[in-house]
Amino acid sequence: MANRTSYTNEEKQEILKRLQAPENESVAALSEELDIPKSTLYSWIRKARKQGRVIPNNRSKPNSKWSKNDKFKIVMATYTMNEEELNSYCREHGLYKETIKQWQKLMENAFDTPTKSPELIEATNKNNELEKEIRYKDKALAEAAALLVLRKKAKAIWGDPEEE
Repeated sequence: MANRTSYTNEEKQEILKRLQAPENESVAALSEELDIPKSTLYSWIRKARKQGRVIPNNRSKPNSKWSKNDKFKIVMATYTMNEEELNSYCREHGLYKETIKQWQKLMENAFDTPTKSPELIEATNKNNELEKEIRYKDKALAEAAALLVLRKKAKAIWGDPEEE
């Protein structure tokens, strides 16, 4: 396929299929072989992902070749599968059953233990200190106001002691 401006939907689907398991060809290799700009291939991948297709990234680490969204879709798609269906799915998509189980556990644990960044922890502590200081100052202000009211009432009842 020489460098041309339009491709049929079937051609695009065939090329996208080569990016998936079991071929798992890289975008760079396909771009060079088919003389299609990488940007064009990436835009097809982006559109396919928006349509719900699961296409791995081309990275060297096996678990990092899948985007977060793809991992989520894979976990959701396989969550209710029995062992036989899961094995078939894994062969079809070039995955290991253990990898999917690991992603499942990570997602389940993500809801159990919220992680806080050090900046958030520091800001929370500072906020707590400031709230404590405000409560202390509010109490002191209320006490001072009460003393002024009492002094005014005492003055009205007994008069000013300096006048005598």
